[in-house]
Amino acid sequence: MTGLDWSNYDEEQVRLMSEMCILVDTNDKPIGAESKKECHLMTNINKGLLHRAFSVFLFNSEGKLLLQQRADEKITFPGYYTNTCCSHPLAVQDEVEEAEQIGARRAAQRKLEHELGIKAEQVPLDKFQFLTKIQYLAPSDGLWGEHEIDYIFFVKADVDLEPNPNEVKSVKYITQDELKQMFATMDQTGISMTPWFKLICENFLYKWWDNLDNVTSLAEPDVIHRM
Repeated sequence: MTGLDWSNYDEEQVRLMSEMCILVDTNDKPIGAESKKECHLMTNINKGLLHRAFSVFLFNSEGKLLLQQRADEKITFPGYYTNTCCSHPLAVQDEVEEAEQIGARRAAQRKLEHELGIKAEQVPLDKFQFLTKIQYLAPSDGLWGEHEIDYIFFVKADVDLEPNPNEVKSVKYITQDELKQMFATMDQTGISMTPWFKLICENFLYKWWDNLDNVTSLAEPDVIHRM
């Protein structure tokens, strides 16, 4: 990956930038593949490059949401708080399959283990409740950013955690009130929230959370919300 000075970036995070993401049009139809690096450069995003992603919201049996703080080693949005796990299906056979969002489910299961040490048997694919998709664009630091069609999944499970320190700085389970307090005091505490997490919280999360045991009744599987 030439053309950039990688010396100030974490070696493992640079390696992951070579993974191949799924390029899509604005209707989420695959149109090719490109490296994670190319998908996240603002120069390409500003030309319209769009890729597929997912966001997992994992709740325990008490109804608390597992929040993560992204590692400082992350290239985009380092140190930001966000939902349980967010990443990308890759342009590989198992993760490009679209029926019942199976490719995105497999990717989510894979990344839950990679980032948080959650074993696949604790989050079987049929536990991922697909709610909807959102399309959003968000710069990170001027050089990097996000432009994604993001599949939103809820999972309710009690899991064992072993966070990967190269991916995750901290984790905690929170209630709705605690999350609202985090947002209300961001200016005083100096914490930052990822833009996709903020959008989902502002527009959807709390009504879904209120219906956690019947959340699929609120699903909009055929809708792409443009944020």
